[in-house]
Amino acid sequence: MSSGTINVAVENIFPLIKKFLYSDHEIFLRELISNATDATLKLKHLTNIGEAKVEYGNPIIEVKVDKDNQKLHIIDQGIGMTADEVKKYINEIAFSGAEEFIEKYKDKNGEDAGIIGHFGLGFYSSFMVANKVEIITKSYKDEPAAHWTCDGSPNYTLDKADKKDRGTEIILHISDDDTEFLEDARIRELLVKYNKFMPIPIKFGTRTETLPKPEDAKEDDPAPTQEVDDIINNPNPAWTKQPSDLEQEDYKKFYRELYPMQFEEPLFNIHLNVDYPFNLTGILYFPKLTNDLNIQKDRIQLYQNQVFVTDNVEGIVPEFLTMLRGVIDSPDIPLNVSRSYLQADGAVKKISSYITRKVADKLKSLFNDDREDFEAKWNDIKIVIEYGMLTEDKFFDKAQDFALYPTVDGSYFTFEELKEKIKDLQTDKDDKLVILYASDEEAQHSYIEAAKDKGYEVLLLNSPIVSHLLQKLESKNENTSFVRVDSDAIDSLIKKEDEAISKLSEEESEKLQIMLTEIIPAEKFSVKLEAMDSDASPFIITEPEFMRRMKEMQQTGGGMFGMGAMPEMYNLVVNTNHELVGEILNTKTQKKKEGFANPKSATQSEPSRSIKMLAGLMSRCTTPC
Repeated sequence: MSSGTINVAVENIFPLIKKFLYSDHEIFLRELISNATDATLKLKHLTNIGEAKVEYGNPIIEVKVDKDNQKLHIIDQGIGMTADEVKKYINEIAFSGAEEFIEKYKDKNGEDAGIIGHFGLGFYSSFMVANKVEIITKSYKDEPAAHWTCDGSPNYTLDKADKKDRGTEIILHISDDDTEFLEDARIRELLVKYNKFMPIPIKFGTRTETLPKPEDAKEDDPAPTQEVDDIINNPNPAWTKQPSDLEQEDYKKFYRELYPMQFEEPLFNIHLNVDYPFNLTGILYFPKLTNDLNIQKDRIQLYQNQVFVTDNVEGIVPEFLTMLRGVIDSPDIPLNVSRSYLQADGAVKKISSYITRKVADKLKSLFNDDREDFEAKWNDIKIVIEYGMLTEDKFFDKAQDFALYPTVDGSYFTFEELKEKIKDLQTDKDDKLVILYASDEEAQHSYIEAAKDKGYEVLLLNSPIVSHLLQKLESKNENTSFVRVDSDAIDSLIKKEDEAISKLSEEESEKLQIMLTEIIPAEKFSVKLEAMDSDASPFIITEPEFMRRMKEMQQTGGGMFGMGAMPEMYNLVVNTNHELVGEILNTKTQKKKEGFANPKSATQSEPSRSIKMLAGLMSRCTTPC
């Protein structure tokens, strides 16, 4: 037997490891399983090239819990190590990596604890949960097995072992503070979480398998059973295969494997597969989405060589795509770096751009291949596309080929189709294209009908980011403006020759204006007299387009800094040609006049129909109409 001291330059490194990794100490199992996988795959490579003169066979990794003796075993059938290799890889290389890592982060008070352990400490992460660790290993070379032991201090022992089979067994003597890792359910949870798709089968106990009945069995005879290895992972997940080898049902099956509690089928999927200038594979799914921009996030899982890392892919996947689900696997994403550095990393930027382009290309092909089906799915996917158009210029440009603009009547247009459709009737006197839209069909019904009566096309745009998106659309398309149907800006479409002639004389109009100004609260309403068709509404309340849009942007977090709350201000448009308006002009008593400004003072007998109608309209404008 030999013993020695690990060269420790950082004082008390083991307590530091426990301190820095405490919040994420469960990752020790992922690290040890990852090491076992690497050892197995290295053996496969050496046998393939003829360097290792052994049978590779069908190796597995086994995890065993020995609760009575407070031990956890991780056993592989991989390349193994000689005694000299244990000294080199465990005492020198592995520990120096841990030492460097701790030196870098020891003064940061755990502020980056969330990223520590992403393949940074490897073997030594086991000391987060164990007060002693043993390694029993035998190399594929014809040399004696080795037995290494360390009790969490710089001291270790190294001796020969009786192990006959090739591979490595790690024995963790679990500390009293971490006995949760001696529970089968906890270990199974971690294996499923981190190692569900590892490329080497992982055995954790056994399970009972029912066998077919023999041909001569009686009907009442129980079916025979047998105990088989319980393999908890799928070593060949769908994203590791070529798209040409998968059917649509394979993608759906994998989705159910990723999200066993999600019973709704995805709308479609996008298979990512690139090996230059970086390596990346994966499958992204479009689920049915709501208008909530936050509830959908953190559903994409990030893997590195089939080892789960995180479901927070911010900085790797463009923000607008974090509402999707699926898997991304890349060995080229730097994991043990700070979040800010990650976002600035050149490889990560290229990966993000590639994913954006791939998604845009897929959406375009879906649109071109089956437009009717794409239109049917629009309401379920529009929030992602609209958010992408708002936040990513390159995606905005590509989306012009497939982004849809639905009308209140259920028709769908691309932007170019829409412009061609409305250019003759919805161009104002300054040759500016005016695109009308509604955000709430029920609340804006009368305005929609009034616009349709004039032959105007009205879009239905009701996503929570519509006010922001319209700003961008207007900035990208000169001489185009979006106007909500209940906005005062719709007046810009009325041509001079289309204006009706007022039935009121100039003197009567002045009298009506003065009367209304006296009784309508000026701090909230601006009165405007307008000659319209006699069968049009007597009163219309509109809101200035600019002020309404600014309020909407403030409500969704996009208001101008320090601008303060936008005031409630509306336009009261009075149709001077409607018969009810004449009643206002002829109102004599003060009590009737008060019915305008105070709806509660209006009784069944006193106010005229026009006063009651106007009072009702005004009372509803305590919130935007």
